[in-house]
Amino acid sequence: MAPSSVVVTIEKPNNLSVVQINAATAGDDSPLLPADKQKAASPKQFTFSILLKIYRAFSCISWLAKRVSQSEASADEVEEQDMEPRSRGKLYNFIKAFLAISIGALVVEVVAHYNKWNLNLVQPPWEVQGLVQWSYMAWLSFRLDYIAPTVMMLSQFCIVLFLIQSLDRLVLCLGCFWIKFKKLKPQINGDDYDVEDPSSFPMVLVQIPMCNEREVYATSIGAACQLDWPRDRLLIQVLDDSDDPNLQLMINEEVHSWRQKGINIIYRHRLIRTGYKAGNLKSAMGCDYVQDYEFVAILDADFQPNPDFLQLTIPHFKGKPEVGLVQARWSFVNKDENLLSRLQNVNLCFHFEVEQQVNGMFLNFFGFNGTAGVWRIKALEDSGGWLERTTVEDMDIAVRAHLNGWKFVYLNDVKVLCELPESYEAYKKQQHRWHSGPMQLFRLCLPAILKSKISMWKKANLIFLFFLLRKLILPFYSFTLFCIILPLTMFIPEAELPLWVICYVPIFMSFLNILPSPKSFPFLVPYLLFENTMSVTKFNAMVSGLFQLGSSYEWVVTKKTGRSSESDLLALAERESKLAPATVGEEKTTMLRRHSESGLELLSKLKEVEAEVAGAPKKKKNRLYKKELGLAFLLLTAAARSLLSAHGVHFYFLLFQGLSFLVVGLDLIGEQVS
Repeated sequence: MAPSSVVVTIEKPNNLSVVQINAATAGDDSPLLPADKQKAASPKQFTFSILLKIYRAFSCISWLAKRVSQSEASADEVEEQDMEPRSRGKLYNFIKAFLAISIGALVVEVVAHYNKWNLNLVQPPWEVQGLVQWSYMAWLSFRLDYIAPTVMMLSQFCIVLFLIQSLDRLVLCLGCFWIKFKKLKPQINGDDYDVEDPSSFPMVLVQIPMCNEREVYATSIGAACQLDWPRDRLLIQVLDDSDDPNLQLMINEEVHSWRQKGINIIYRHRLIRTGYKAGNLKSAMGCDYVQDYEFVAILDADFQPNPDFLQLTIPHFKGKPEVGLVQARWSFVNKDENLLSRLQNVNLCFHFEVEQQVNGMFLNFFGFNGTAGVWRIKALEDSGGWLERTTVEDMDIAVRAHLNGWKFVYLNDVKVLCELPESYEAYKKQQHRWHSGPMQLFRLCLPAILKSKISMWKKANLIFLFFLLRKLILPFYSFTLFCIILPLTMFIPEAELPLWVICYVPIFMSFLNILPSPKSFPFLVPYLLFENTMSVTKFNAMVSGLFQLGSSYEWVVTKKTGRSSESDLLALAERESKLAPATVGEEKTTMLRRHSESGLELLSKLKEVEAEVAGAPKKKKNRLYKKELGLAFLLLTAAARSLLSAHGVHFYFLLFQGLSFLVVGLDLIGEQVS
């Protein structure tokens, strides 16, 4: 008897994928496996024929998905500022297809479970009665022979990455414990500056870049003007990139009021606002008078340094010509505002307390946080200045300065007050920029790193730890392992993940992450679930930055609420009145008081006008995030499948992780958008 033959022809006319499958058996033109041919066919041949049909079906699906994606206006999450992200990227299409297949597989598994179908019950499989049961038996055989080994290999690869990243976190925590145990701190060389001799203080430039920061501009300007530094040795630049003429006038008026009080402050507004924050800083550094200054402090619009900020940071440059940056820690005014802000606080406390402190103490290098830091201007100029090539200009300048031999100092005990995003929409956009930018930078900096004159150890640290492990591998395995492979293994039990991967190690690592913020221990489980939920955003951002997709070049200013603006302005006015000299006449004191309250008066007038225009309180609405909702239903489907296998921990993890995705997808975490 002639063996069965299968001819597969693939053609691509007009760039369209057309798959033609011609299956022929010698002398056989009857329906699928008639009775007189069943004994001659083998399970492998039947499985292979099923594989070809599945391949043809998936080819049609992929072709349709390609046509749909080409018809969309955008392939990424590029949306207007007041519209919901449409999630039209390939990742969303993949999630939809995966969800549809999972639901279909769940239906088949439920039918098979209640009918007690099993390969061990009927031998051989081609004698099974009924085409549905026959197809199910073929699927089990094909799954065991082809799919399970592939999924197991991928899961083992992700587990290795997971363990490497966990080891890195553990080493960082041990380094932090050692710093605490030995009480290690950056030391200041030499004596303090002579208060009686203002000329002994170095010239310091303070830059406040902002763009449409209506809620917080007065607070940031007021805090900068209260810095304790000789006035003739300090210049404040307010770098306003706002596109609202009314807001420009308000900021200019605030600057003018402080200038009348003797503060050396300048308002700058660019006519051509290119390059986002990097372009703004680059333009400001091009002023002729900047060459008279030795250091530049950068403070974003929502940052409120204490008056002694410069007194605590600038001395660390004294007697250390190799130090190019002194970075302070962030502290958050609204960390207890809602669940989202509490979870962000856990992440950022670990970042500053552990990552930045350990890298600063033992490596003299870390990523500049973009604000609350003081640069030696010579280090900026030596490293090429601010560049507009990525959306992470702070990390860009830090890497280039490190390659040029400059050292960094991190001060964990110097804290600068700032604000966390309170809505998931703002937080998601911020995280997208923070995770796409490093991949852009890695592509651009890799040749320079390899050609640089720094030691091989520093090169390895930059490439493998700073970029690959913490910026690429972390979002890759988090999304792939816990959002794709784990639900997939519920339908492929041969590749089931062990309990220590999905439970014990993640809980232990979350425990380490939460140690720097001990008050957040009640949020240990929500933190673990939320980090896995954010993996889809971070993975999408990482891929867009690595492959230079359109959304990687987006810069959306993180929306501020300015919750502390009113109280801070009142406290500022009180401090201003106390700082007024006692010998000054009553008329001058009244004038200073009036100017110190101008920001509060302007803010109250603005709110009155907005209230009149609005006429009623603004209604807040929940947005829908399609990727998160798709993954929620996918994980809940996998949880339902795990019930059939009587899984314990797997079921609960999938259930709660699916509910976590559902809460985020329905925008039930954080503040809603007005």
